[in-house]
Amino acid sequence: MKVLLLKDVYKLGHAGDVKKVADGYGRNFLLPQGLAVLATAGALKTVEKIRERAAVERAKLNQEMSGVAELLQDLELQFFSKAGETGKLYGSITSQMIVDEIHNKLAISLDRHQIEVAPIRTLGEHLATVRLTVDLNPKIKVLVNREGEAAKVSARKQKVEEPIIEAAAVVEETITSAAEETMATEETEEKAE
Repeated sequence: MKVLLLKDVYKLGHAGDVKKVADGYGRNFLLPQGLAVLATAGALKTVEKIRERAAVERAKLNQEMSGVAELLQDLELQFFSKAGETGKLYGSITSQMIVDEIHNKLAISLDRHQIEVAPIRTLGEHLATVRLTVDLNPKIKVLVNREGEAAKVSARKQKVEEPIIEAAAVVEETITSAAEETMATEETEEKAE
């Protein structure tokens, strides 16, 4: 079945595209949802109008969601779960759990269907994609640790934090030595008087 898309459909195409889809997909999902119409000669005459209107809507939506995408791009979520000796979880981390954690951290409301990740069933670092629009799909890191263990940080975050911790130690050492020198100087001046 050939259809003309009226709206952007993820993994299928943009509004104004003519696509060949399975009969059941078109008849049971695209047409009833108002996402597409049959690609007839009359419908094909409106392709340019549909594309122009969709381009304006897409640009507006991308502009609105770009701030949210920036917040989500570097987000790391920590989960603690019971796991066996091999690292396999007793249960799984689902997309709904990820949505709830994003809401707790950033107060951003998402639908679980916007998270693209298979249920996570092992310990370690996993990537999840958040579908905000057809064009904006930031990736977030999901770190799964064994329940009761200390939180592990991702390798990238650890590389960033180590120099900061070292710099803080150097600054603290410098301040301590400066304070000791000041105290020694004051004691020497008091003895001289």
